[in-house]
Amino acid sequence: MTPNVKDDGDWRVSGISRNYPSYRQHRPITSESWLEGKNVDDEAEGLWRINDTLYDLSDFAARHPGGSSWIECTRGTDITEPFESHHIEERARGMLSKFEVRKAARPRNYKFTLEENGFYMTLKRRVREKLRKIDYSPTKKTEFLHLGILVSVFLFSWAGTVLDSLIFKGLAGLALCWVATSTHNYFHQRDSWRMYTFNLTMMNFRNWRISHALSHHVYANSLHDLEMSMFEPFLCWIPDSHYASKPQRLISVVISPVVYVVLFQGQFLIRLVLSLTKRNVLCWDDLIGFSLPIFIYLSTGVSLLSALLSWEIIISVGSFIFGLVGLTAAHHDPRILHDGDAQRQDFDWGLYQVDTIIDRGDIKWSDLLVLTHFGEHALHHLFPTLDHGVLKHLYPELRKTMKEFDVELREINHWSHIKGQNQQLLRTEKNPIPPGSKKLM
Repeated sequence: MTPNVKDDGDWRVSGISRNYPSYRQHRPITSESWLEGKNVDDEAEGLWRINDTLYDLSDFAARHPGGSSWIECTRGTDITEPFESHHIEERARGMLSKFEVRKAARPRNYKFTLEENGFYMTLKRRVREKLRKIDYSPTKKTEFLHLGILVSVFLFSWAGTVLDSLIFKGLAGLALCWVATSTHNYFHQRDSWRMYTFNLTMMNFRNWRISHALSHHVYANSLHDLEMSMFEPFLCWIPDSHYASKPQRLISVVISPVVYVVLFQGQFLIRLVLSLTKRNVLCWDDLIGFSLPIFIYLSTGVSLLSALLSWEIIISVGSFIFGLVGLTAAHHDPRILHDGDAQRQDFDWGLYQVDTIIDRGDIKWSDLLVLTHFGEHALHHLFPTLDHGVLKHLYPELRKTMKEFDVELREINHWSHIKGQNQQLLRTEKNPIPPGSKKLM
């Protein structure tokens, strides 16, 4: 891959970095191409970069098998923000000196700051103290809910096929979507069997771990956000006509439900084509996706064709709901910061996360809905390793810190998110007013 260059205009620029992302200059855009481009842009010299220092974490990965694959995939990249957000306690920082190699040759590509007295580090200190006092039993409830949802996928699939009931098949699709959204709770944590349940959707947790945990969570709504780029040209949320014209944007609003329907199997087909034509990106755990149709066929006694048709209905329904919930969850609305919009002068990473989110205020009464509909979204972005059942206890610390830094926690309901997402798809004008300059609600 060649180093990135700016060409034919100043629109090829990201507001959060020095350089235009290298991965966006190549097609198709995948988690693998994103990592390759980040390896070029981050100038970590084949090591791990935190701020302007390079570390060799190979030995650490070897001694911690539960997270070794998680660590190895970030080799050659800048992990400053993931390191801070994934390690709330100070123990990890105290160990860094053991793995230090040398100073980086050039400054960081990214403009984010993590000053000790800034918004994020202030909030992190308060959360650290709170976590030493609270009850962690909510994590058990989350595990119970995830297991219950997983079992319901197979029960509803069986009932829907035996009874030839669209209602039960629809419920199976809903449960399949909820498996994916609840498994998202574990993407940022150590490897566990729960992550593999995501593959029932025909997508792969390894790829989404990269696109979601390493890309979207760190660089939300920017050109570095793989979960924005991977949907282009079908869906484009960047407010600039260079990336998508008005007619393209009108078409994207119309076809977005179709994109939702084909999301699950489309991701598998892309990986399959890449494996056949370019390189092997399929893993053994991709076979998990076929366990549901095999279960339907073997347990119901119907013909193979009937089992496959039943599975196709279930996975299409699940894919549609996943797209509808996931892509309208918290990030896309004309009032939300997207790359190209004017940004704060304070590039504190935590403030940036808050500016790219309007939270779901209508589901906080239910732990199940929070888990399955990306609730507590601002806190989840700020502290992604924490279980969703724990996040709800951190609002006093969040609100106190927000008040000190004059920041607003914005909330709307899901229908408003759906409306805002479509408005964002149509938006080509950049917002010239930085977040915090006026009330946006």
